[in-house]
Amino acid sequence: MHKWVGAVAVGLILAGCEEKTATLAQGDSPFPPTGDVTRLQSVDGLAVGHRLMAAGQFELALKAYLRAAGEQGTTVDVLSALGSVNLRLGRLGQSEQLLRRAIKTDQTFVPAWNNLGVVLMDTGRVGEASRVFKTAFALDSGKSDEIRENLRRALAKIENPAYTSEKDERAFDLVRRGNGRYLLLQAP
Repeated sequence: MHKWVGAVAVGLILAGCEEKTATLAQGDSPFPPTGDVTRLQSVDGLAVGHRLMAAGQFELALKAYLRAAGEQGTTVDVLSALGSVNLRLGRLGQSEQLLRRAIKTDQTFVPAWNNLGVVLMDTGRVGEASRVFKTAFALDSGKSDEIRENLRRALAKIENPAYTSEKDERAFDLVRRGNGRYLLLQAP
């Protein structure tokens, strides 16, 4: 009886295979469809990274910014974004290096100047941070309240090294989002 049941099972399995091969013979392929992938456009890595930064997903934002660097090269936008995400990840040394490279690439790029000031404040170099915030404030023509506040806090810290307030614990940084638009991110 076992031999008969086994033979029926093998027969059913083979019958199932025949249907699959018959379907494949009619023109279907087991391989993915082919086509011209050059027509497909990927989403800009910087835009994705900015959205991930806003959502607090800093590791994923770093990956998106690295992808943007691979696609666009190390532009001032990419360097500044990489510096900003490293700042959020607590990698202050890497952040400082990337932001200084961004400033070297474009000395008028306000977010890089401001974010460098935030790094310098976090590392205790208040005097240099105030000079950097002054540069960012001047380049921004005083339009950004956040940069003004960062400068005010740095100057207050210079005048009174013991100065602290609850607001000082919540540093700001800017991330550029396309044609002159900035997204203000507030540290948690």
